[in-house]
Amino acid sequence: MREELKKTGPFESLEQEAMLGILRTSDLLENRLARLLRKYGLTPSQYNAMRIMRGEGVPMPCLEVADRMIQVSPAITRVVDQLLNRELIHKQQSSEDRRVYLVGLTEEGLALVCKLDEPIQDLHRELLGHVSVEDLQSLNRILQIARDQASE
Repeated sequence: MREELKKTGPFESLEQEAMLGILRTSDLLENRLARLLRKYGLTPSQYNAMRIMRGEGVPMPCLEVADRMIQVSPAITRVVDQLLNRELIHKQQSSEDRRVYLVGLTEEGLALVCKLDEPIQDLHRELLGHVSVEDLQSLNRILQIARDQASE
C-alpha cells in the first residue's frame, strides 16, 4: 500500500493503513464497474437504482430506492430523471399519498438490467475470483463490522 501511494514514511496506525486500503480498493473496483456500465450508457448509481427496482418487482417510492442504494445518493431525483428520459423506468404519483412518487422498470429497463447480469458476474469473477472462499467470507465479515461502526 505504501508503494502504491508513494508514501515515504510508515502509516500512523494499522487503522489508517486499513482505511486507505479500503478507500483505494473501492476506487479501483468502482472504476472498473463504471467502465463496464458506460458501455451500456449507465452510471453505477443508475444501475444500482434499476437493480433495486428489479428486486422489488413492483413500483416503489423514490425515497425507498434512495435508502437502499449502495452509495448514498442525495440526487436520487436526478438519477430517476435520467432513467425516465431514457425510458428505462416509469414514474407515477401514489394514489395513497400524492406527495409520493412510485418508480419501476419499463420492459426496456428490465431487459437492460437482465442483459447486464452476465457481464457483471464476469467482472466480479475477474476482480475477486482469485480470492479464496474463506478469505472472501472473512472480508465480508470484517467489512460488515466496519459498516456497523461507521453507521452509528
